[in-house]
Amino acid sequence: MGIKPIALQVDQAVQGMGRWRGGKRFFAYFQPGTNTYAPVEQLRMSYEQAIAHPNVVGLIVGTRPDCVPDEVLDLLAELAERKWTLIEYGLQSIHVRSLKWIGRGHGYGAFLDAVARSRQRGLQVGAHVILGLPGETAAEMLATADELARLRIDAVKLHNLHAVRGTRLAELVAAGEVALPTFAEYVGYAVDVLQRLPARCVVDRLSGDAPRECLVGPDWCLHRATVRTAILAELERRDSWQGKHAAGLTPPP
Repeated sequence: MGIKPIALQVDQAVQGMGRWRGGKRFFAYFQPGTNTYAPVEQLRMSYEQAIAHPNVVGLIVGTRPDCVPDEVLDLLAELAERKWTLIEYGLQSIHVRSLKWIGRGHGYGAFLDAVARSRQRGLQVGAHVILGLPGETAAEMLATADELARLRIDAVKLHNLHAVRGTRLAELVAAGEVALPTFAEYVGYAVDVLQRLPARCVVDRLSGDAPRECLVGPDWCLHRATVRTAILAELERRDSWQGKHAAGLTPPP
């Protein structure tokens, strides 16, 4: 079975989500993989099919910061004149040691360059961050959050480190060489980071997971509602909020 045309995928998703949650307006989200890795005219065709649906009000494109040539950003800037558009980069960490450990194949400079060129074109920018990477201290995770705040990133997705079958990380976990964050540790990390992110920054995700059949651990990440509830409870316990420790910010009304 081949890949369904983008227009059909979007229509089926809109109908399904509409029945499930009653939604009527949607973002077309190009999420898995590197969604700028194709000739620009092929990308144009895909993006155009997605935003042509009458219920789609915006476009989100996930990609790597080292895979956004100027002509692709020009295309997204053109589309942004017609539909709300955000480009989402896999940052994960600002620290060179961590980026090498996870095999990103690029440094933090690639992210800075991609953000700068995106902003030159008026594009909104999102970032993915992994909390609990081996060897990263709490202070280093906060440094990543502070950089996101300094860059005025528009949206952030937080992920807990988790292992899936068939990966090197899964082997390291099985060998006892890497310990995945506990539930309590991750809740603490997430709240620490949220306190450093400006209130204007949209937090699109509080944790990450994988299908149960391929997840090695931690099992708690399968229960996203429980993670969210615990994060909110910890914020309340600390009498805190998103942006409390971001420079110059006051509590939300």
